Amino acid sequence: MALNYIAYAFLSVLIVSLVSLIGVLTIAIKAKNLNKWLFFLISFSAGALFGGAFLHLIPEAFHEYGHSVSISLFVLVGILTFFVMEKFIHWRHCHVQTTKKHPHPLGIMNLIGDAFHNFIDGLLIGGSYIASIPLGISTTIAVILHEIPQEIGDFGVLIYAGYSRKKALIFNFITALTAFLGVALAFLLHSIIPNITQFVLPFTAGGFIYIAGSDLIPELKKSHELSKSFLQLFGLALGISIMLLFTH
Repeated sequence: MALNYIAYAFLSVLIVSLVSLIGVLTIAIKAKNLNKWLFFLISFSAGALFGGAFLHLIPEAFHEYGHSVSISLFVLVGILTFFVMEKFIHWRHCHVQTTKKHPHPLGIMNLIGDAFHNFIDGLLIGGSYIASIPLGISTTIAVILHEIPQEIGDFGVLIYAGYSRKKALIFNFITALTAFLGVALAFLLHSIIPNITQFVLPFTAGGFIYIAGSDLIPELKKSHELSKSFLQLFGLALGISIMLLFTH
């Protein structure tokens, strides 16, 4: 495998890891204003994830390996796997700022879940770069757009759990570094199983579909204001449109 594929992949997970520091920008923002922007970011990232799955990952898998039923099965395996992880390992994807009305589990559980989450992100990004650099870039963008509201929420969880702002940022960044382990594992598996992208691409698509449809869209449905609904629709369309642009 060309060295530039590996360099792109590790650079991508570095950028994704740095997104974990975005929590520092929320310190000076009032909770009311933050939640308003979070709902737009959630809809935007949901659109990007849907677009990444349906416009990039699934078409690429069909292009490389034909219109096989196995591709569709691997998408379903991805959806079921993410369901199992969230259901039984308590992996949270909550993106709303922590409040008394919206409590989160203790900080240590959030850190463990976030470390595993970032490890999977690295695995998915690495698998996408194995297929091609453009696909890896589009997958990285979808992950980053999802990580922004995710990391803001994680920062809020740690503050709510009693961590100082400095410690919350440090621990959030440390858990983000597990993405490097994920991308390294992707390249290791590829050296052992050359056709692993036949599984990784649709599996990643299934994960994107699950996160967007099961975790993000339900958050948007909590708001019934007409103005917010139009803003959310715009965010969804914008996220999909950006992924569409990257197909060219």
